[in-house]
Amino acid sequence: MNKRAFLKSAAALSLGSALPFESLANLITLHSHRTATDLASDESFWEAVRAGYKLKPDYINLENGYYCFQPEQILEQFIKHVRDVNLEGSYYMRTVQYDNKKTAVEKLARLAGCAPEELIITRNTTESLDTVIGGLDWKPGDEAVMAEQDYGAMLDMFKLVARRHGVVNKVISVPNHPASDEEIVQLYASAITPKTRLLMVCHMINITGQILPVRKIADMAHSKGVQVLVDGAHAFAHIQFKVPDLHCDYYGASLHKWLSVPLGAGILYVQKERIAGIWPLLADGETRPEMISRLNHTGTHPVHTDLTISDAIDFYEQLGPERKEARLRYLQQYWTSRVRKMEHVIVNTPEDPARHCGIGNVGIKGIKPGDLAQMLLKKYKIWTVAIDGAGVHGCRITPNVYTTLKELDTFVAALADLKQS
Repeated sequence: MNKRAFLKSAAALSLGSALPFESLANLITLHSHRTATDLASDESFWEAVRAGYKLKPDYINLENGYYCFQPEQILEQFIKHVRDVNLEGSYYMRTVQYDNKKTAVEKLARLAGCAPEELIITRNTTESLDTVIGGLDWKPGDEAVMAEQDYGAMLDMFKLVARRHGVVNKVISVPNHPASDEEIVQLYASAITPKTRLLMVCHMINITGQILPVRKIADMAHSKGVQVLVDGAHAFAHIQFKVPDLHCDYYGASLHKWLSVPLGAGILYVQKERIAGIWPLLADGETRPEMISRLNHTGTHPVHTDLTISDAIDFYEQLGPERKEARLRYLQQYWTSRVRKMEHVIVNTPEDPARHCGIGNVGIKGIKPGDLAQMLLKKYKIWTVAIDGAGVHGCRITPNVYTTLKELDTFVAALADLKQS
């Protein structure tokens, strides 16, 4: 199939029609000679990718950060897995369930760059990170370091261990527009004392999209004898990296975000030497403390979601991690570069391309974030989420690979129009 014929067939797909797996493969093959940077601005290419998604026409979805729903080819596989498990019932659950989960773990471990023995499938980032926060053998007076921009569920867990075990929480604030990596590293370093046992840091801050220098922070913390826990909810399958290269002790992420796995799947990486030091969230019969499976007992759960992880990885790798990251960076810079020039607009995401990817946060002077989100939805049919706290006052904007420049033009025009409100 030549390029013209393919694009013609893709354009003929009605809203919600699935882009067949082989058609996506043909699309990638046709453009295999082009760099990811070149393709990032090619609207015909991404319109063809968009054809593989069923999109709700009622609004422009710029809130993919909560949950990146599946393209049709992954969704169809998910439905097939639901039917297959339902057909086999308890036979499936008592026989091949465990081998299939092991296969999914191995595939995830290859993507993360770690050993399968260091990774488990959880239900989400909150479960992953709370397993570590609640699982350390805390003593009264022990200290933990975190930022007020961290996700609320983990901050709540730190508050719980403070009440339960007498842990002292040291909370810093990460600036929206840091001058350098060293400024951020020093903020965390200044909170560490001889009593500090754990430092939690976001790989990508969920409310602004700012990418933090995790490896530098981890190396600094380790030099002071402090373990490092990384919240990678928004980084995994969004930007390219390997977990061991971050030099962290623990890493948690949600797979239903940027990997587009169905709801209810996450990962927890624990460096092999640290596994034995964590109490499981729920009791497990495994008696060998070095086995990460000790931390993975959750009882009966929706195993068809686990099966779909492999399909989501296939889609991600076929589309290409480099292509996806380049497109998301392009989309974010496309709209932020235009609104940064508007005097009534406040952009809460760093301008430096090294400090962000697809996520941005924007506010309007004189308009509360909640009101802004309502205006965008009711007047302009644009779906976002309001963020109002931790030094960030605006709406988080998270496009995905199916987002068009025309949709972002509508968003930019809305922000310009709101100057008159």
